[in-house]
Order: sequence, then C-alpha cells, then structure tokens
Amino acid sequence: MLGKQDKFFGLLVASAEEARSSVQALVKFFSDLEKPVAPDAFAYPRRKDKQIKLEISAAVYNTFVTVLEREDIEELSNALYKIPKTVEKFSERIMIAPQHARSGNFARQVQLLEQATELVVELVKCLRDGMDLDRVKELNDKLQFLEGEADKHMMLVYKEIFSGKHEALQALYLKDLYELLEKLIDRCRDAGNVISHIVLKNS
Repeated sequence: MLGKQDKFFGLLVASAEEARSSVQALVKFFSDLEKPVAPDAFAYPRRKDKQIKLEISAAVYNTFVTVLEREDIEELSNALYKIPKTVEKFSERIMIAPQHARSGNFARQVQLLEQATELVVELVKCLRDGMDLDRVKELNDKLQFLEGEADKHMMLVYKEIFSGKHEALQALYLKDLYELLEKLIDRCRDAGNVISHIVLKNS
C-alpha cells in the first residue's frame, strides 16, 4: 500500500534520526559534565531537523498525491521537530550554571529518554515499511510505559529537590532541568501517539 520510495517517508525517518542524534549528544554530555561542549553540539541536529521540516512542509504543498493525509504529515513533522528543539533549549539552560547541574542526578531520565527516541525512530520506520498495526501498537505501548516510568520518577525527583539539602537557587535550577527532561520524554510520547493515530486511520 505505501511503498518505500514515497519521499515523505524518507524525510520523516531522517527527522526522527535527527531527534535521536540530539538526544545522543545529550547522553554524551552527561557522561562527563566536566568536559567542555562544542557550541553547536545541540544546535546542529536542531538546525538539520528544521531544514527537514521545511522540506516536508514545502513538499506537502507542492505534491498533488500523497500516501498520507497532508495534515497527518505536518502534525508528525512538527511533533518530531519539537524533540531536538527542546534538547537545544535544555542545553542552553544547563549552560547557564553547569556547576549547579553537577549536583543533580539525571541518569534515570536520560536513560528513559534514550530508549524513547529509539522507539520513535522504529515507529517512523514502521510507517515507511507498511504500517504493521500490531508492531506499531507494541512499540507505542513501550513508549507509553517509558513515559509512565518518567512520571513516577519525577515524584522521587521532587522529593529529593525539596529535601532541604540544596540551596534555594540550586533547587529551583535543578527543578527546571528535571522538568525539561520530563517534557522531552513527553515529546517522544506525543510523536508516538501521532504515529499510532495515523496507522489506525490507514489500516
């Protein structure tokens, strides 16, 4: 039904992979907070994804026949782009006071985020490869589970932040960072929901 040569699928897969690249840059950053970070380490994937998003938007308006509905293509493109955009926002925030970030523990959230972006890439590839409804449901269920685990972890995070061991300014700064990471996992969930909706509509 779909055909792997449809240009929209190639662009959407490329967008998902840029989202994953932005998160991989974040994983590398957290592996050693003492190391200096290249200025464009987080901006570059976002800029590349922005270009892909613009290509998708132009193609939507210039292509008479599309396999997917135009609204669905743009909705998914926007959902994918929000991932590297939020990663860049997080990186800008953390660079303000990296000395305070070193007192946080981001390992669990970063682990969940890395897994979530891998699932997003697999879900987009499922669109390209024929929309296997059972496979999409399996992957999206895993993505929803990760988002639920992230929500539960935030309760532990809040308890630790407001335990009294942090100074007020540091506690507010860490809270902001943790919540941005939580938002990133939500962005992945949102992309998964869009894909699930598209597959249900076209199955």
